[in-house]
Amino acid sequence: MVQIQDIAAQCFKDEANAILGLQSQLDDNFSKAVDLMYNCKGKIIVTGVGKSGHIGAKIAATLSSTGTPSFFVNPLDVYHGDLGVMTHDDVIIAISNSGQTDELLRFIPMVLHMNIPIIAITGNKESLLVKYAKVHLNTKVPKEACPLNLAPTSSTTAQLVMGDALAIALMQMRHFEPKDFAQFHPGGELGKRLLTTAQDVMRSNDLPVIPKEMHLGEAIIHVSKGKLGLGISLENNQVSGLITDGDIRRAMEKWQAQFFDKTVSDIMTKEPKCVLPTTKITEIQKIMNKYKIHTVLVVDQEKHLLGVVDHYSCMV
Repeated sequence: MVQIQDIAAQCFKDEANAILGLQSQLDDNFSKAVDLMYNCKGKIIVTGVGKSGHIGAKIAATLSSTGTPSFFVNPLDVYHGDLGVMTHDDVIIAISNSGQTDELLRFIPMVLHMNIPIIAITGNKESLLVKYAKVHLNTKVPKEACPLNLAPTSSTTAQLVMGDALAIALMQMRHFEPKDFAQFHPGGELGKRLLTTAQDVMRSNDLPVIPKEMHLGEAIIHVSKGKLGLGISLENNQVSGLITDGDIRRAMEKWQAQFFDKTVSDIMTKEPKCVLPTTKITEIQKIMNKYKIHTVLVVDQEKHLLGVVDHYSCMV
């Protein structure tokens, strides 16, 4: 009796082989498709029917979220007013494994009449869709993962991967960066982290400010009360130094009986890591990781202390 896990493993293998097979089918058409999309002055309109339509909707969503304005149109809706969204500046991506889908082919004459270029994603280079397309991206697969070789499985996976490849290529060409991604995903965790700044999370009240002349015995009390594990020294209202509870422990080990004779200035870091209030927390995390510290000070352009950001504040 066939094990259920074996069925799943075979499905994974069939679809993985379908994806790997796309590499040998890549040609200049892919570059032409990316060029068409990159230079598109309007929108990328993705269309398809049935399972290919579901894949098309995902491709459009991926393109839009990575800097290429796109949306999905069901070809059946084109006959009921949706043709009005298309302009001469647009590019069409039409998806059909057979390239012979009747509902898709019926609106091709309208697109050609408007001189809108078509990028066809099909598994049949001899199809009518390919005949009328400006560019053809071949997603032919040896067989479907379906045991009957009927249900769209490997073929739709190939279509999906081809769409992802287009999106990734366009991201590279547009020099799309994390901050750009965040602007398209403001509601998600990633967007929140990439858009949040130091001033959004910093602690600005009851900061543990201590003079550099203070003896360490007294400084311990202020550091403890501050509940940040540090003390900040100011001079002329500007940051002049920083001590941490770690600095204090090391000083106790080093000086022992003489510890209470020492002052903050004897152990403080005179150039602590400081950031501006507009610094993104992702950048602050990089600073913390690079210098193996748990806290940075937030200052203005004149190094006036505004607040403190610690490791936990960055975990938004």
